[in-house]
Amino acid sequence: MTRYDTIIIGAGPAGMMAAISSSFYGKSTLLLEKNRRLGKKLTGTGGGRCNVTNNGTLDDLMAGIPGNGRFLYSVFSQFDNHDIINFFQENGVKLKVEDHGRVFPTTDRSQTIIKCLEMKMLENGVDIRTGKEVVSVKKIDDLFHVNTPDETFTASQLIVTTGGKAYPSTGSTGFGHEIARHFKLAVTEIEAVESPLLTNFPHKKLQGISLDDVTLTFGKHRITHDLLFTHFGLSGPAALRLSSFVKGGETAFLDVLPTHSEQDLAEHLERNREKSVKNALRELMPERLADFFAEGYDCKVKQVHTSERENLLTKLKALPIHITGKMSLAKSFVTKGGVDLREINPKTLESKKVPGLHFAGEVLDINAHTGGFNITYCLATGWVAGSLHY
Repeated sequence: MTRYDTIIIGAGPAGMMAAISSSFYGKSTLLLEKNRRLGKKLTGTGGGRCNVTNNGTLDDLMAGIPGNGRFLYSVFSQFDNHDIINFFQENGVKLKVEDHGRVFPTTDRSQTIIKCLEMKMLENGVDIRTGKEVVSVKKIDDLFHVNTPDETFTASQLIVTTGGKAYPSTGSTGFGHEIARHFKLAVTEIEAVESPLLTNFPHKKLQGISLDDVTLTFGKHRITHDLLFTHFGLSGPAALRLSSFVKGGETAFLDVLPTHSEQDLAEHLERNREKSVKNALRELMPERLADFFAEGYDCKVKQVHTSERENLLTKLKALPIHITGKMSLAKSFVTKGGVDLREINPKTLESKKVPGLHFAGEVLDINAHTGGFNITYCLATGWVAGSLHY
């Protein structure tokens, strides 16, 4: 039985940053990961490029974390997205900022980020054990006993950073929620978010069309970002973000030209009244999308009746799309739900019921949009959880 000050279960971004923080503050630290390599889910983020954070303001961060983002005010006062940027730059990683404030390593490789975190842990003396699956956890007196099939480790601080249940192929099986329940902590209902949307839209006609900065609206939610039409419905950042607010059965509205008012479009059609509707629209959007909107208008613009022209303008600005559902957790990027935040001290991320037990990252009931926001709160909560002294 080997004794440490801190044991961390799960080597995603939250777990690795918790290990760096814990060791930085002088605590003997053990990081246990059941996969053979570190940061398996991190490898695929940002299309394999690792969108490591977002360079926006605190208000931008809150807008990017729709699922209980306010809980993180205290965390971000201790370690925020700009601290993340400084951390990587100070440790030799060159970064660049792309559209919507997304921050990537200039190498465009996730391994650059993972390697940096690994080297910092080794530099700080973290004991990293990969291929070590935790099978049970218990607390005896003031010590946590963490059991693997062949060894038991003990520590006064345990940090659970096992992720949610999205993309279980990366190892996110919900084990951290089982640990929480073992200690009699509440876990909220789990569902998929940052998920592609299933629709009953005419997919085949538009499949493969990618649009920049269009607007999807559902109720009070208005999202302007990129969108991809697929064989099953909608994907891309706009659809993924909308998935936080729908379950299936709703109707969303798509504005394919949000920078043009309805009046602008009416004037454009009038200026091109001698052209076919199809050709007039092709000046504004991809050819296949123009052909889709021009269906039923096989004539010149000037031949379209006023009421029909108004119907066309309405479709361009608010095309109804019926959402039938979302992709499963196995094919979604993020888990909504997790360890109930009412159980957790927002300043320390420590359980209110079990001293020394901390949770960080996606195992918590927090969910954020793609665009660097998920990794941001995982890294930040990891740092804060690791920084507490015992």
